[in-house]
Amino acid sequence: MKFYTAPFLDIPAAKLYRILALRSDVFVVEQNCAYQDLDGKDEQSYWIWAEDENGDVHATARLLPAGISYNEVSIGRVCTAMHSRGTGLGKLLMKECLVQCDNIWGSQNITISAQQYLLKFYNELGFVEEGEMYLEDEIPHLKMKRKA
Repeated sequence: MKFYTAPFLDIPAAKLYRILALRSDVFVVEQNCAYQDLDGKDEQSYWIWAEDENGDVHATARLLPAGISYNEVSIGRVCTAMHSRGTGLGKLLMKECLVQCDNIWGSQNITISAQQYLLKFYNELGFVEEGEMYLEDEIPHLKMKRKA
């Protein structure tokens, strides 16, 4: 599995299609959640994805500059294909996200909106809850921050 990072406009169309298909599989179909995935933030983001030797995308996330979703840099749309879960790929993806945030913007606080059931996963990566649980698209979420 190899990780790639690119700004939106540098992602080849066929690869972008595979990444968006994975996001749709996870966030719309699997979670049975009709919502607007294309929210106008993608074009301002860096994208990270993991693909195998055949070019199949197994995991993806987007890195957003400060001022887009939060006052701080943020990571969002983190997802792993169902058949790749339990392999450690999700943790590797998040570690790559943290490295790339530092490479792109320098060491800064990072904020995320995490699905509540993943609290322990994000705690293990240095994120700490801020505030109370809230519903986003009828799914419990927590705002979390990782200090620089």
